[in-house]
Amino acid sequence: MREDTDSPIARAAAALPAGALDEQSLRQHITPLFSRHRAAYGERIYLANHSLGRPLDATAVDVGEGLDAWYAGMGGAWEAWQRECDRHRARLAQLMHAPRADCVVPKTSAGQGLRAVLNTFDSPPRVVTTEGEFDSLDVILREYARRGRIHADPVFVPARGDGCFATDDIVAAVRRGCDLVVVSEVMFASGQRIGDVNSIVAAAHASGARVLLDVYHSLGVFDVDVAALGVDYAVGGCYKYLRGGPGACFLYVAPALLDAHVTTLDIGWFAKAAPLAFARADPPRFAEGGDGWLESTPPVVTYYQARAGLQLLGALGVERVREYSLWQQRQLVAELAERGIAATGGRDDRGAFVVVRVDEGERVEGMLAEAGVVADVRGDRLRLCPDVVTTADEITRAAALLAATLGRRGPLSA
Repeated sequence: MREDTDSPIARAAAALPAGALDEQSLRQHITPLFSRHRAAYGERIYLANHSLGRPLDATAVDVGEGLDAWYAGMGGAWEAWQRECDRHRARLAQLMHAPRADCVVPKTSAGQGLRAVLNTFDSPPRVVTTEGEFDSLDVILREYARRGRIHADPVFVPARGDGCFATDDIVAAVRRGCDLVVVSEVMFASGQRIGDVNSIVAAAHASGARVLLDVYHSLGVFDVDVAALGVDYAVGGCYKYLRGGPGACFLYVAPALLDAHVTTLDIGWFAKAAPLAFARADPPRFAEGGDGWLESTPPVVTYYQARAGLQLLGALGVERVREYSLWQQRQLVAELAERGIAATGGRDDRGAFVVVRVDEGERVEGMLAEAGVVADVRGDRLRLCPDVVTTADEITRAAALLAATLGRRGPLSA
């Protein structure tokens, strides 16, 4: 898209030296793109990029463009809004190597995508998942089971003694029989990356089941290729590493399913073949492909809201960002180790954040915030995630402040 290659974001990224990212060049060319956030946020060290990504200055401008269309055009704004929706879908499709843009169905949450998939089944499906899925999916599966909308006994594969989930355990559960597998590529609490998604997909397809992959903690972290993985569905969003804020989520549907006319009950009038014609055929006539999975009037501002973050990632390149992230994580792990704190991160089998096991996690999180370090906890895991705007000095200071916060209490073993 020309607007992506000609944008101020693209020009700033193009000014970077070729090859690996480095802090000096990033501070010169990329950090100024976040001036509004940095001015408002002050001197606090933000290490919760795995939770909510920092907004670019351009985000406010982009959202204003969507609102300007409303002010100026009223009902006529739909032409501009639809065009931005199409571009949004195309950006996401390109990022995850989806074969075509209509495979990406805009959603407001990952859970909304899961419900659409569950509601493709005409009878309660048998589901295999893990105990490590994020609440947005976990709570839906448990409530659907309680109300008989999926098989009453979904299989929740547990972690092993080391806290990690084994591909072999998931595959074994799948081979015992199921209709749908729901699994994250990166676990939200530990950062563990499920290393052999292909084996899970192969086992599922051999059993006649489909696979829904949660890519919320992997898309934008490393190169996710939904076509190569062979997954049937994927859910994710722009809230974290894509810097698009809340509400800009999606469901990917594999072309083979769209071409086979697999449909869902979770649709609205925008899924009709000609929604603005207001024809009321019975049964309704739905659009071809992924457009037949659309719902009712969409929250159009989210398409503009997500634009700048996707442009930045596209301009920098996922692989370069990943290498820089690994370097930062390793620095943080080393700085913590020097202070006697065991941490996990900076490895190929992990996502974008470092984990420290702690007692009284919420108290530690609060004390860190008082000291000027923003991180978060999930259970006994403290999560810390630098990004391209984080400096080496901030990483060093954060490690020192965490050591001072933990004091004699000490972390649990990583």
